[in-house]
Amino acid sequence: MTASPLRVLVWNENIHETRGDEKALANYPDGIHTAIADGLRRHLGADAEVGTATLQEDEHGLPQNVVDRTDVLLWWGHAGHDLVDDAVVDRVHRAVLEGMGILVLHSGHYSKIFTRLMGTTCALKWRNDGERELVWTVAPRHPIAAGVPHPINIPEQEMYGEFFDIPAPEETVFLSTFEGGEVFRSGLTYTRGNGRVFYFSPGDQEFPVYHHVDVQRVLANGVRWAAPVGERRAFTADYHAPGWHLA
Repeated sequence: MTASPLRVLVWNENIHETRGDEKALANYPDGIHTAIADGLRRHLGADAEVGTATLQEDEHGLPQNVVDRTDVLLWWGHAGHDLVDDAVVDRVHRAVLEGMGILVLHSGHYSKIFTRLMGTTCALKWRNDGERELVWTVAPRHPIAAGVPHPINIPEQEMYGEFFDIPAPEETVFLSTFEGGEVFRSGLTYTRGNGRVFYFSPGDQEFPVYHHVDVQRVLANGVRWAAPVGERRAFTADYHAPGWHLA
């Protein structure tokens, strides 16, 4: 079984904050990663040790020894996907295949690690008019939906809409609707190798979404769900599953 407490790492490119983006700093004066980590600590308590890492650190804060001891990684990126070193992506990808869980958040859909895990463009429709987002639970028995209201009401958020170019998920847990009439598959689960993947879209830097208690609850549930069910182990396969690849 996985050692208790869970070892959780929140990764953030930290570009909006370090560039002095006024809206991002107003919402997240200590960085998006800190807000996410604080929410996880509140909801997971003694069940998890939660740390943070950013793009600006050596090896982006993800050297081999850190990745080796991480049970679940959360990934937030937006403006610097191309700045992430391919060797670090290889390292994280291998860890997921071996059994590390990963939560990919919001605009992390375009990250190198997510597009590699999906094997598709991961493109979507978007506009940023600060509209209300309702996050509807469509798989109420899924562990990630435990204790989550139906719907989550997010007063202001960037709109993500279909078509979302991803492989068919194992389960769609959440579906979002927006004031403009769009819908979006906003909470999706996958298995890649021995690892579990959860994509959750709410959380733009221009809005204080990661302070929302119900969003925090979803992320905490996602961490519990994505945690390894046993010791991390090598994964090999002589085929590429539809919609994704190993290398």
